[in-house]
Amino acid sequence: MATSSLSAVGSGLDIPTIVSQLVAAERAPAANRINNQGTTATAKLSALGSIKSSLSSLQSAMEAMGKAADVRAYKTSVPENSGFSASIVTDPSTGKTLAAAGTYNIEVISLAQPQKLSSAAFDADATVGSGKLSIAWGEESIDVDIASASNLTSIAAAINSAAGGKGVNATVITANDGQHLVLNAVNSGTEGALKVSTTGGDGGLAALTWDGSSGGMSEIAAATNAHVKVDGFDRESSSNSVSDIIAGVTLDLTKAEAGTTKTLTITQDNAPLKTTVQAFVTAYNASVSLLKTSSAYNADTDTASVLTGDSMVRGLQQQLRGQLSANIIDLKELGLTVSKDGTLALDASTFDKAMAKNPAAAEKLVGKSGKLYEGMNGILKSNLDSGTGTLVQRTDALNKEIKKLEKQLDDLDARMEKVSARYTAQFTAMDTLVSQMQSTSNYLAQQLTASSS
Repeated sequence: MATSSLSAVGSGLDIPTIVSQLVAAERAPAANRINNQGTTATAKLSALGSIKSSLSSLQSAMEAMGKAADVRAYKTSVPENSGFSASIVTDPSTGKTLAAAGTYNIEVISLAQPQKLSSAAFDADATVGSGKLSIAWGEESIDVDIASASNLTSIAAAINSAAGGKGVNATVITANDGQHLVLNAVNSGTEGALKVSTTGGDGGLAALTWDGSSGGMSEIAAATNAHVKVDGFDRESSSNSVSDIIAGVTLDLTKAEAGTTKTLTITQDNAPLKTTVQAFVTAYNASVSLLKTSSAYNADTDTASVLTGDSMVRGLQQQLRGQLSANIIDLKELGLTVSKDGTLALDASTFDKAMAKNPAAAEKLVGKSGKLYEGMNGILKSNLDSGTGTLVQRTDALNKEIKKLEKQLDDLDARMEKVSARYTAQFTAMDTLVSQMQSTSNYLAQQLTASSS
């Protein structure tokens, strides 16, 4: 707010200081009222922001718990050196698995192996031939153009370029008898077995053919399928990773031990769900504690909290407590107990026993269709939903109130500018009049002195 730089003309008064003090005194009541209202509104906004953040964390913890309860996790167990490992397969769209608890007797009879073909020996850098090589595996194939005067090294490079790492890769092995072109099937099992034929050219590429049983090349490693028995049922696979023998389980075969049976055990895994339940308990207790401290009243110091007596906070506390009270028996059976101060506690041992006795117990209570989940979800959504949530609306209202108070301060400052200008003009006019009167007084005094002498 601007102040006048005028000093007194004839009276000796400090006009700027007087005007500033008068304006400050006139401004103070309104400014104090606005600032006090702003401080209260800001404190409430901060408290509601903390509550909103805490409830959002509770909502996230509840979402994770509901998902874990609905999915039901399983774990596998196999003896050491079993020749296979096992893992649970889940549907990426639902997170659920078709696996079920049980035991299976597994015998790994043979492993899947990729085929290897080798050419006869050629002198180093000898020209092999020209034309087109066709290499097939399964239902796929590639055609490779071989230029005239090509040797094994250039032929291997041409094959690898055409294949791009799929189906086959070629290399040149130099042995005592000369150079050999070796074709390695990328895919294991009979589905990845290679067939090589040739067309056109000078006929030299006939040395690199294989029709599945004979040709210019020889088979140095046959393509074999994996062979595994599950509870006596035979199954062959082109891959050592077999995911369609036992529903919801992938077997990764690592060692063949024909005649040796090892047991795969699948059990429900409660650890992931228990972790999310504990996280929910922690988030719930944090929210309950925050609501309590935000609305507490200290009788000893006669001090109220920023939201003491707030009806929304009281209602939210009652709703949360009501959900626990409505499900108190089911909570207790799952190992969840409610203390006198309204907080939750999880007994891990009771939880494990309850899940072993009734695996569906958690789903019925805290799954996304469970009684506690649905009740809690309704409360949280009614407070947190964008636009319609009670907390969101209260926050918006406080922000509007704060902006309104800021506008009032701006308007007050504008009014005080005018008041300052008015006071300055009045005191300046008064000072000018005093100066004129002093001049007149001095003149009259001079005249009186002159007339008496």
